[in-house]
Amino acid sequence: MTGVGSSAAIERDLARADSILARLARDSRRAGNITHVEHVPSRPGRTGPWPDWADEVLVGRLRAAGIDEPWTHQAQTAQAAHEGRDVVLATGTASGKSVGYLLPVLSRLLAEPGARAVYLAPTKALAHDQLRSVRSLRLTGVRASTYDGDTPGSEREWVRAHANFVLTNPDMLHRGILPAHRRWSSFLRGLRFVIIDECHGYRGVFGAHVALVLRRLRRVCARYGARPVFVLASATVADPGMSASRLTGVDVDVVDTDSSPRGPVDFALYEPPLIRGAVQAGGAGSVGLAGGAGLAGGGGLAGGAELVGGENGAPVRRAATAESADLLADLVTEGVRTLVFVRSRRAAEVVAAAARRGLEEAAPELSGRVAAYRAGYLAEERRDLESRLRTGELLGVAATSALELGVDISGLDATVIAGFPGTLASLWQQAGRAGRAGQGALAVLVARDDPLDTYLVHHPEAVFGRPVEASVFDPDNPYVLMPHLECAASELPLAEEDLELFGPGARGAVDDLVRRGRLRRRPTGWFWTQRHRPDVDIRGTGGPPVRIVEVGTGRLLGTVDAGTSHSTVHQGAVYLHQGATFLVTELDLDDAVAFVEAAQPDWTTVAREHTDIRVVESTRSARFADVEIHLGTVEVTNQVVGFQRRRLATGEILGQEPLDLPPRQLRTRAVWYTVTDELLAAANVEPAEVPGAVHAAEHAAIGLLPLFATCDRWDIGGVSTDLHPDTGRTSVFVYDGHAGGAGFAERGFLRVAEWLSATRDAVAACECPAGCPSCVQSPKCGNGNEPLAKAAAVRLLDSVLAAMDGDRGQVLDPPQK
Repeated sequence: MTGVGSSAAIERDLARADSILARLARDSRRAGNITHVEHVPSRPGRTGPWPDWADEVLVGRLRAAGIDEPWTHQAQTAQAAHEGRDVVLATGTASGKSVGYLLPVLSRLLAEPGARAVYLAPTKALAHDQLRSVRSLRLTGVRASTYDGDTPGSEREWVRAHANFVLTNPDMLHRGILPAHRRWSSFLRGLRFVIIDECHGYRGVFGAHVALVLRRLRRVCARYGARPVFVLASATVADPGMSASRLTGVDVDVVDTDSSPRGPVDFALYEPPLIRGAVQAGGAGSVGLAGGAGLAGGGGLAGGAELVGGENGAPVRRAATAESADLLADLVTEGVRTLVFVRSRRAAEVVAAAARRGLEEAAPELSGRVAAYRAGYLAEERRDLESRLRTGELLGVAATSALELGVDISGLDATVIAGFPGTLASLWQQAGRAGRAGQGALAVLVARDDPLDTYLVHHPEAVFGRPVEASVFDPDNPYVLMPHLECAASELPLAEEDLELFGPGARGAVDDLVRRGRLRRRPTGWFWTQRHRPDVDIRGTGGPPVRIVEVGTGRLLGTVDAGTSHSTVHQGAVYLHQGATFLVTELDLDDAVAFVEAAQPDWTTVAREHTDIRVVESTRSARFADVEIHLGTVEVTNQVVGFQRRRLATGEILGQEPLDLPPRQLRTRAVWYTVTDELLAAANVEPAEVPGAVHAAEHAAIGLLPLFATCDRWDIGGVSTDLHPDTGRTSVFVYDGHAGGAGFAERGFLRVAEWLSATRDAVAACECPAGCPSCVQSPKCGNGNEPLAKAAAVRLLDSVLAAMDGDRGQVLDPPQK
């Protein structure tokens, strides 16, 4: 961050990036898996002078840290905040956003003894990383401290009484600070700045919750006479000003021209090979490396061996996790500091364990320098891993998105992304974790056997030629708004002027809460009627986390979200923790604890689920001759009814066990389309094919919706049926997986023709004979991907699209109230 690099330095960086890619592709079998390489060129930086109002000691410390002058985007952001204007800084990873907000905030804290500031991060790791950076400046007038779930009780009173810079997260603001605002009154009275870091991560229902927590903060601050300036930092997103304004409820200035230098990046799209011959250790679904292929082999046997057949005779591709584990081991062997991003906690454990096993054979001295990092670890484990990665003791880490955000880990050479992370914004954020010191870097997107991943690695223009998405969230969602109005009333009685702060839906929501007896109207406002505080889960995890406890020792291994506990830690499930394998012996839902014992099975477990859906209301619709498209409210009932045991090496189903777990209900938003029997007949879809056709079309539609909405396929669900009782027709539903909806179904409705067209093309283009994970099989199907009728699904989608194209239809909006 010290200025423009010389041409010689840029050439060295280019050579470094090229050499990493060359090492990756030195084996001909692996080179054949690379479908595209995008060369992102280096970029010089542009600096400006330090502002004259900046504290001299602070500037001196920043210069001593190697920052001779600020980048122009840092200076613009700092100036806006210093002048009291709310501002969002939206630039790329490693562009030095922290200097843009720390410069005005720390200068104010040093100049005004009574001033206070809050820093909000979506993760504890990021807050602790920022604390380390602030403390490294050694500013005696800045008393910075974290305040989160890991803060001991003995320290919390000191933070309230003495800290002038508190680093926390939205969860702690919601549960620990706002309900206790009277104890925080001195701090809130002096609050001058609220920093919201990585604000692009606040999307969906979580984003709506955070937006309302911030409105509650503004309201409480106003009661103490404070009006803090909001300074937001974001990765590059579409329309950052609109997203930031919706999040905070205030108008913001936008700084989105990145003036920082950037080293060159080679970004490779990579499709794992088809498995030929006998399935080896390390094949699809495995945690091992390819036997006989070597660390650079890429899996599978060469030559003309027969392709291994999977479900419905489809060819089997090597799992993205297994391929990423090989890449991680290869790169670590070459001394390349590498971070692998995976989609789940389990996958982080699987990839790290597989890479360690491979290294034990090829380079045993390096096997201990690879680890997993994920949510659910105890605080001391996370801090130790972050420190070891930062110092270089760890050469390779397999991580969930918990490390996607701006934790400062300089010196990484490569990132491997095991599966498209759901949005282009996340993809570029993860890719940008390498090369943070300005050196050349490598990023690799390893495709899963999934319709969207397969589409992207064969259509690079969909990755590199498109703008990133806007954040999608709806603070007016009544299922989110009403609980926060309850929280606000429990903090301070709601006054008439407060309703405008909470948006246009607040009046109706308050009236509804009065009718239900949750609020009571008095001449001075609305009062909370209950003795206990409202219990609102802003992460949408469905309750308190489930603790994982080892039988015999009583050792707490970690936690899982309540919302996923039924499918991940049910009785009989396999649980992984830092390479060790455990079996769940009991899931106690009343006490939110799962008991496990050490084991080494050669199989894994996959939950089986049953889902029903009921239409509550259609609020918008588009009607054609034989097709209707609807957007509305539905009630989804989901129950985990059993699980399969599958052999690790082959995915072979070894057996099924029933489970007796309670059903869960979700009222949410959905988009659905219905077709007539006449359309099915015209499409040559026989009655016996209809269930498989709509099931395949549903899976593919879920896989492709992330192209058109800022979501991940795990954010949404689907149901299909040959005759739904509420529609009276053959129907396909895709719904938001969050109470009240998250805006994803609405995006699908608004772009339904493009969405279904892409769905049809992805299924038709797949070369498998009867359906595979690249087109219509789903990793989350509760019915074991049965039945599926790929060819019939293509004919069905062709006819649906033809009906929509040939008939202009009639769009019906909701009735006026």
